[in-house]
Amino acid sequence: MNSERFDDDRDYEYRYDVPADAPAYDCAYCGRPFAREEWRTLHYGLEHPAELDDEEVRAFREAYEDEADDLGTFRLQALAVLVAIYFCLLMVYALV
Repeated sequence: MNSERFDDDRDYEYRYDVPADAPAYDCAYCGRPFAREEWRTLHYGLEHPAELDDEEVRAFREAYEDEADDLGTFRLQALAVLVAIYFCLLMVYALV
């Protein structure tokens, strides 16, 4: 491990390379760019909750609920796929 390289990259998480033609939504508080406005809204609520006004808090709660709904749907779909794989393997095992 090269300690000089580590020292130079210790703030790597704060460097972002955004293509010039890509849309970016910058955080008003820390300047971090986001590819989607919803992601920036979630970032506001998770990283800068003390700075938000009532409208921004409402937008964060809506975005958070939408994200939770999408995650719940994904979990159900993943469970359905696992169950289908399980039964397919069970049928193959029964035939062999």
